[in-house]
Amino acid sequence: QVQLAESGGGSVQAGGSLRLSCAASQYTQCMGWFRQAPGKEREVVAAIAPGGSRRYYTHSVEGRFTISQDNAKNTVYLQMDSLKPEDTSMYYCAANYYCSGPLTAEWMYNYWGQGTQVTVSS
Repeated sequence: QVQLAESGGGSVQAGGSLRLSCAASQYTQCMGWFRQAPGKEREVVAAIAPGGSRRYYTHSVEGRFTISQDNAKNTVYLQMDSLKPEDTSMYYCAANYYCSGPLTAEWMYNYWGQGTQVTVSS
């Protein structure tokens, strides 16, 4: 069983930055960030394959968000710059031992964090 501990959420003004962290209790091959706003479906934000060989970003965050990982610490980061009010959401870290499917597929991730709230004011 993998435990995921997220941190780094908070409230910022539009144009500001936040850095989310997700520490896994053990090594996981694939990790990603999803978000879900009230009344909306959960969507993938960014995901990364081992060694950064593959990275995915949803179109709305390309050029503003950067996903990275520190394998020595079993940690994945999401650097969020130029934040917009529409980025306001609960952000969830997800992981799986193996990259058994598309990085964007929710079903591919067996382990999920509790979520961290990101609020961007205009």
